[in-house]
Amino acid sequence: MSTPGLNRVLGLKELVLYGIVLIQPTAPMPLYGVVCQQAKGHVVTTILIGMVAMLSTAISYGRMARAYPSAGSAYTYVGRELHPALGNLTGWAMIFDYILNPIICVIWCSKAAMNFVPTVPFAAWAVFFAVLFTLLNLRGIKASSRTNEWITAGLGVVIILFFVAAARTIWRVPDHGASRFLVPFYDPTTFSWKAVSTGTSIAMLTYIGFDGISTLSEEAHDPRRNILLATVLTCLLTGILAATQVYVAQLVWPRHEGFPDVDTAFVFIAGQAGGPALFFTVNLALLVATVGSGAGSHLAAGRLLYGMGRDNAIPNRFFSAVDARTQIPRNNILLVGGLALIGAFAVSYQLGAELLNFGAFIGFMGVNIAAFVRYYVRASKRTFLNLVPPLIGFVVCLYIWWSLRPPAKLAGTAWLAAGLLFGAWKTKGFRHQVEFAAPDEESAS
Repeated sequence: MSTPGLNRVLGLKELVLYGIVLIQPTAPMPLYGVVCQQAKGHVVTTILIGMVAMLSTAISYGRMARAYPSAGSAYTYVGRELHPALGNLTGWAMIFDYILNPIICVIWCSKAAMNFVPTVPFAAWAVFFAVLFTLLNLRGIKASSRTNEWITAGLGVVIILFFVAAARTIWRVPDHGASRFLVPFYDPTTFSWKAVSTGTSIAMLTYIGFDGISTLSEEAHDPRRNILLATVLTCLLTGILAATQVYVAQLVWPRHEGFPDVDTAFVFIAGQAGGPALFFTVNLALLVATVGSGAGSHLAAGRLLYGMGRDNAIPNRFFSAVDARTQIPRNNILLVGGLALIGAFAVSYQLGAELLNFGAFIGFMGVNIAAFVRYYVRASKRTFLNLVPPLIGFVVCLYIWWSLRPPAKLAGTAWLAAGLLFGAWKTKGFRHQVEFAAPDEESAS
């Protein structure tokens, strides 16, 4: 009997929806207050700068997925294109990223739920959401994709409600001069490139998660085409939607300070536009969005571990096992769920987010270098278009990674050192290369 494998059931629409839910259609809302203060009101500008940078990295991801349509994502691209040891280190960093995302989502969801039902303690909510993420991903990839569609539709309705309420509020303001509508992009009284740069380094979190699309290469129809399109479209749609949300928000609340609570500033803006009902609705929407993001990153973590386990970079017997009925890597889903629960009690939301960035941007830099080497250094014909996107993506990601606080760098470096030691032991001092398993090529060409 043949060993169970992953099932190709996802088209372009499902991949884009998965990416948007993983990032969250409401991604800039939780960050709005902090970015607004740091950038002195130029939130739209930071989102647009971030979109350009992430589109470059998305192109690199899509092109590498075309070359290697397998489930390992950054780990596979760097390992096959550059060196297995570098791929193993990149995969180790991406594990950090993908596992931390469900952790911080469990933390945020638990605290948000306490705002609605404060009598239930944090520990109970943490158990509930960790179990919820796990159960959502144990049902099979097609069922997970249907959940994504419902979440996306619900969040879309909430965003429309906010736009309608905000438009009424903006229209009631007597000053409709053109300059008022340009201030969110550029305010000469507060503009500072240093401030905008600092704000951009935070606003980039809006796009974190798009790379999870590439982990589904072995469950997608025509991955050589659809992974590239879905990755780029997800970044583009996210950037446009995010820029529109923060632009409207700043027109409703023109000041870049004075929020009752910076972390939930967008919720107060929604309340100012639509009253208590919209305040409650946006609170609930952000909770649902974070559930979708946490479940989606949980799914991506399981696929990354599957890719590394299949190549025996980590113990093969456990991590590459696929459930014969649901055709998902069940062991990995259960493991990530357990780690999400433990992590919810071990780290704070802020530290978890910073550690997530540490792993994410190492993976981004690795993929950009791999794309540069494959499509420019080793190409028979070197073109300008093959040179610019990966270089822009690498430089911006390096800048953001270098801007992390020392505690995040220290903890992240310790994690990388553990991965390096494990890889050295596994390959006998890197003298034996990892044998990459060939992905299922059905419908992949």
